[in-house]
Amino acid sequence: MQENFDKEDVQGQEKAKPDLSAIYVGKEALEKAPKIYGVETGVEGLDDLFFIVESEKGKIVKKSLKGIPAYSVMNITGVSDTGKSLMVEQFSVYQAQKGKKVAFISVEAPANFVAASLKLRASAMGYKFEDFENNIILIDAASSDRLRENIPDLLATLAYAIKTYKINFTVVDSITGLFENKEMMARAIVRRMFNFMKKWYQTALFVSQKRSGHEELTAEAAGGYAVGHIVDGTIVLAKELVDSTYKARLYKKEIGDIVRLFRIDGCRMSGHDTKTHFLEITETGLVVIKEPIGKNVKSEEEV
Repeated sequence: MQENFDKEDVQGQEKAKPDLSAIYVGKEALEKAPKIYGVETGVEGLDDLFFIVESEKGKIVKKSLKGIPAYSVMNITGVSDTGKSLMVEQFSVYQAQKGKKVAFISVEAPANFVAASLKLRASAMGYKFEDFENNIILIDAASSDRLRENIPDLLATLAYAIKTYKINFTVVDSITGLFENKEMMARAIVRRMFNFMKKWYQTALFVSQKRSGHEELTAEAAGGYAVGHIVDGTIVLAKELVDSTYKARLYKKEIGDIVRLFRIDGCRMSGHDTKTHFLEITETGLVVIKEPIGKNVKSEEEV
């Protein structure tokens, strides 16, 4: 068989060679697989939306993960002012106050401004930031052209931080900033970031920006579907202006209000809720996932 394979050749090209290190039987692959469990996010209403199914006494039982799947790389996408950065800041603060180490790669705002925002988020969540501030390791790609434009250098810096501080969680805000002027390279950049997170067993959150022309509740982001197709799952945040009497009655809001929406668009590592939910940003700047819109929105017949 091998002899026949070696004789096969593509005209004008070198002989193809199999990579035997990439072949696993199921048992071998499973032995290398980490146990999946839930990682709490610190976002009210989110953690119970992910689940696994198990067999108990011959019956299939659905069990909440009580968080996002461990070791998953989740993409959080939406237009501006939908709560993306607030959500990953809540996650970072929540894990840090539990004694966990979090790498926060700031691509949009310099590290000192991100730290100030994290402190505000901690206060809103009832925590004293000074008690755990060193559990968040900031990597300032916003101020470093070298890190922002050179992915190998960025990943080398992150690898150093992971080894030095024993980091288990990584946030990138935003992944879009790493290819904002070279979207043709978006897929390659996202793939490289994704593979790195898997190699280092990171539970990661990537923030990605939607363009204004994209449909609000799709997983598409700047760079096309490159992010959504590569990562383990996508969380879509959206907003809608109540600009008509019809919408006011439909959403039970006043004209001029903003309605924010939330949806999980796939997760390959666990089951998940498929409904569209209301999302609220509280007066103190925290994201809260509310009830599905079907429970609150009036039907067209009622309107």
